Amino acid sequence: MLDVVVIGAGPAGASAALITAKAGKKTLILDDDKTVTKRAWVENHYGVMEISGPDLVEIGKKQVRKFGAEIVQATVTNISKVDGGFKVETSNGDHEAKHVIVATGFFTDLAEKAGLTTKPGTEPRVKTILDVDAAGKTNVDGIWAAGTVAGVSVHTIVTAGDGARVAISVVSELNGERYVDHDVLKS
Repeated sequence: MLDVVVIGAGPAGASAALITAKAGKKTLILDDDKTVTKRAWVENHYGVMEISGPDLVEIGKKQVRKFGAEIVQATVTNISKVDGGFKVETSNGDHEAKHVIVATGFFTDLAEKAGLTTKPGTEPRVKTILDVDAAGKTNVDGIWAAGTVAGVSVHTIVTAGDGARVAISVVSELNGERYVDHDVLKS
């Protein structure tokens, strides 16, 4: 059983997977390649002068793989409870994980099918979002949400930060204590 399955490889999902993988948690991203970031031109992402959305997504995937996470191209069709976690069913097979992070951007159909509570969105063109608490927890214990689907701004820097914030909460719960990842310059 995996520690974490992240659904979505846009800025929120990849950032979440980067944190969980770097923390040593067995992490899998399931990506259907539908992130809106693939159509973006980005000049307002801290630390990056300018970058195409497709390039930003590919760099994020490389970072995730650097720390041992796996990325599988698949469409998730269902999430259901099993002993010790969840079964995530996809077009390319099933995966089991202790925790699931939903980072599906504008898409809530899967989450609604899995019984997650939704509410009206607050961002322009985002009609429905998942109802989450301050840590990113949904109404189903062990399923979290990050990024636009969780109600934050569609800007890549904001969704990436939200993915990291939620992942830190997941790692903290897995570890049983607050997790902090702060590297320092090597001399």
